[in-house]
Amino acid sequence: MTQGLNETNGKANSYAELPTKKEVIIATDVQKWYDNKFHVLRGVSLTVYEGEVVVIMGPSGSGKSTFIRTFNALEAYQKGSINIDGIELSHDLKNIEAIRREVGMVFQQFNLFPHLTILENVTLSPIWVRRYPKKKAEEIAMKLLERVGIAEQARKYPGQLSGGQQQRVAIARALAMQPKVMLFDEPTSALDPEMVREVLDTMKTLAQEGMTMVVVTHEVGFAREVADRIVLMDGGLLIEEADPVEFFNNPKEERTRKFLSQIL
Repeated sequence: MTQGLNETNGKANSYAELPTKKEVIIATDVQKWYDNKFHVLRGVSLTVYEGEVVVIMGPSGSGKSTFIRTFNALEAYQKGSINIDGIELSHDLKNIEAIRREVGMVFQQFNLFPHLTILENVTLSPIWVRRYPKKKAEEIAMKLLERVGIAEQARKYPGQLSGGQQQRVAIARALAMQPKVMLFDEPTSALDPEMVREVLDTMKTLAQEGMTMVVVTHEVGFAREVADRIVLMDGGLLIEEADPVEFFNNPKEERTRKFLSQIL
């Protein structure tokens, strides 16, 4: 395995060092079929360590979004195993609920409730799932909205905000559950180009604060600057994984080189 320093973000990208950290996500030989015909995940294994930022890249239809959606049971899988912070993912609803309390997710679409204010959107889950008193939930929500730079929007409704602002609300909403892991499924793909930067900057701040993150994205600049490790998927397989310097400058696999030639 490679060892070195990510020249852009200054993080130590030593795989030799990572096993000394706590394993937060352990996915082993994950396989999934759609309608028992289409083999969308063909035995994918990945371990993510505490505080690590892993970026998953790949062409459309490669299985990358499906893969991360198995981490919190939004997608079922038929073979293999997934362990999230010591909890083995199973079909038991209590087990799934326990994992979802520890895993926040931000989607391509913002999925905010249009009839609720921004503050109400962020406090909904902490009140109903974590059983926080309303006052405590609102205090946490306001701190998070300030953290993502939109505290002044708390009393507005989603339709009154820009796309970039709505996505930052979605990030605050996920953080309000105080998760141990954050999953991002192409969080900027539905945004106008001028709004992408504000969302990526929020994600960078989370990474700098030590949040464990798995990010499906095509944002090369973000991957270079923030990722500890980049994974390429194609055809339901994990093709290559390396730190950003190795991935972009010295890819080992021909499929990786072809992919990079199309996006760089």
